Amino acid sequence: VGGGYQLGAGAPVLPMLLDEEEATTLAIALRAASATVAGIDDTARGLLSKLDPLVPTRRRQQAGEVHAATATLSDLPATDARLLGRLAQHCRQASRLAFEYRSAQDAVTQREVEAQHLVNYGRRWYLLAWDLGRQDWRTLRVDRMGAVRECAERGLHRRTPAPPDVMVRQAVSQAPFALQAILRLAGSHSELEGRIPPWCGVLEADGPDHCLLRMGAESRGMMLAQILSLDRIPVALWTTPPGLRDELAQRLAGLGQLLAVPPVTG
Repeated sequence: VGGGYQLGAGAPVLPMLLDEEEATTLAIALRAASATVAGIDDTARGLLSKLDPLVPTRRRQQAGEVHAATATLSDLPATDARLLGRLAQHCRQASRLAFEYRSAQDAVTQREVEAQHLVNYGRRWYLLAWDLGRQDWRTLRVDRMGAVRECAERGLHRRTPAPPDVMVRQAVSQAPFALQAILRLAGSHSELEGRIPPWCGVLEADGPDHCLLRMGAESRGMMLAQILSLDRIPVALWTTPPGLRDELAQRLAGLGQLLAVPPVTG
């Protein structure tokens, strides 16, 4: 219809109009979805079997080639699709939920919250919720949540003080990582904002010509990788613990010595 592809009317699904680019993108997304969300393999294959006949052969081959040539390099467990679906529904209803939550230090606490928003950030899923015990907003990793029980009491839809994605990004970057760093970078906030990956940390203005980048990491190697991912050298660096600065310097010195040695050929 009109140069696109339409699922037949009267089928037990909503009619959907796709052009070639959209159909190819959807096919690639379905093939990749199971890498981060568990329990949807069969559903994704079923959707692909219905979608493939609607896509021109050359486009179908292109989607297959992209999938065959792409690997998902992640040691993170995929999140249960059924749990994500339940949490999304709870967020729409602002349900009051009770569950056990495991912290980064493996401490288990009982939580009772009002579910507000489900946010995908990086390679993880987060529940942005109003914590009734702490009377404050909390960003909770879905993979650290125990069995979720819906309480009899109804929750409230609450207005977030900032956009949900911004709140999650700030909470994740300022999480109680054992290793933390503050970098001072030359450049205005508007200049640097598009050049700093969101996962790298929280960027804030420090005067008209400089910014502070706050980052955290679970290991020294990851901290070093985050710093090296920047396209400019910081003009100042503060670390927690203080000795982390010297350890990073030693690792960089070792890397510099390695790169100074001509590669062996032959």
